[in-house]
Amino acid sequence: MARIGLVAGYGTIPIIFAQKAKEKGDTVVALGLKGVTSAELERYVDKMHWLEWGQFHKALMLVVTERLRKIVMLGKLKKDLLFKDEKKLDDEIRAAINKTRDRKDYAILKQVAGILAKFGIEIMDSTTYLEHLIPKKGVLTKRSPDREESEDIEYGRTVARELARLDIGQTLAVNNKTVIAIEGAEGTDEAIKRAGSLSKIGFVVVKVARPEQDMRFDVPLVGLDTVKVLADSGGKALALEGGKTLLVDKEEVIKLADEKGIAIVII
Repeated sequence: MARIGLVAGYGTIPIIFAQKAKEKGDTVVALGLKGVTSAELERYVDKMHWLEWGQFHKALMLVVTERLRKIVMLGKLKKDLLFKDEKKLDDEIRAAINKTRDRKDYAILKQVAGILAKFGIEIMDSTTYLEHLIPKKGVLTKRSPDREESEDIEYGRTVARELARLDIGQTLAVNNKTVIAIEGAEGTDEAIKRAGSLSKIGFVVVKVARPEQDMRFDVPLVGLDTVKVLADSGGKALALEGGKTLLVDKEEVIKLADEKGIAIVII
């Protein structure tokens, strides 16, 4: 049994983790972001603390006073918050950001990890207790990608891996071996919507991990919302990197994809 801190963003993945951790007999203390983290999470944890955006010092003090030696970071947090609400960042996180060469995800998160390590706090692998959500390679849906889609997926994978290496984004949309949308600070779903506005004849979406993915941070995650956006935007296929992607609500995702004629493949 362990006492674990759960730093929770948007989505159901923090709830799934909390349920699994409780099944293992762990104590879970959650730190949620007001307006982002689901209030439902309170039902599944032993204790809940709510924070405003940018309150890093308060979060750090809570982790210390709660005697948390292990924390896990789960749930989406839109990168554009860093630019929209920069003035809300407290002095501690500003100082950490200023020590980085840029504002890329990994650079900031590694600075945060370094600060936590000084207090004896370890950031856990974000797939802890979630291995059942990592799909194996192969086609998940009734329909497999056709020849053209397969070629676009292979092309997209090559480009996406390079973009991920540069920490630009992990997702892109391809049509006829042409990249029509790249994920930026707005996130996967918004990139897909942009692709749909540019291509009315269908496209494929490829999502990969970084070449040397640190499993503590920002592991690729796809759920029902993303597949709904893909369907509404006219996408025809979705390719995810095997072994390094979390697929939430798998049965519902596959059911919707089959209804919409979307092929989902783990590459």
